[in-house]
Amino acid sequence: MIVAAMRVMLVRVQEPRADAIRPPLSGVVVCLNEADRIARCVTTLRQVCAEVLVLDSGSDDATVAIARAAGAEVEHQEWLGFATQKNSVIGRARQPWVLLLDADEWLAPSAPERIRNLFASGEIERADAWLLPRRTRFLGRTLQFGGAGNAWLPRLFRADSRYLLARSGERLDLRGKRCRRIKARIDHDTARSLSEYRSKLDRYATLFARQKHSLGHAADGVDPVLHAVAYWLKNYLLRGGFLDGRAGFRYHASFARYVYDKYARLRRLSQDHGG
Repeated sequence: MIVAAMRVMLVRVQEPRADAIRPPLSGVVVCLNEADRIARCVTTLRQVCAEVLVLDSGSDDATVAIARAAGAEVEHQEWLGFATQKNSVIGRARQPWVLLLDADEWLAPSAPERIRNLFASGEIERADAWLLPRRTRFLGRTLQFGGAGNAWLPRLFRADSRYLLARSGERLDLRGKRCRRIKARIDHDTARSLSEYRSKLDRYATLFARQKHSLGHAADGVDPVLHAVAYWLKNYLLRGGFLDGRAGFRYHASFARYVYDKYARLRRLSQDHGG
């Protein structure tokens, strides 16, 4: 079964050209149980990166075997939290620049050439971090509005950069950094199904609450509602998420519920521990 899965996944993605010039760039990925998506991610990174490193946190499917077959170096690290896990794989990079993708992301067809040109021209040195546009697909539909269709994320950066814990997850520390944009698009297939997406957000809500509580953070009784409503107003209404139809409604409704849940769980942890 593992061999069959590897063959199926590897034929779905384009192999990197043999003559492609790979700049001094490490592609890095953290993952868990992504057997059906990791080959696509790794193979697009191999088109532009001198090395691809995958840090697996204990997959019990074929993720590790498929990633290695696709050309990645795979190491194991028990889950340390989003920021720390990403910092761990960045710290293993042997190249001066890093390109970070999630396992459910991949580079658009034109992106590798744009990144190679950035290095070949020397323009890469004009910034310390480069923001790439990310386009999200949800339940088979590409989202164009609500912040999901035009998000610019710092994913190409110098290898001494690190992630920090942020109010809603983690963020790259850009203090004192020069930042520029490059139109090398990342595609993001955020969910295999609605139930899988909601289950993933449920896990993220629990991780968020535990991580924040461990750092001494607490939530007030009104925080869950205030943050969920703020998200809904900003992304579904003001940013036009409703224009993506049914898929847009499901995406933003699920995420608004996640925002509510993570603060509600943090609130419960605070109460249980006398906070």
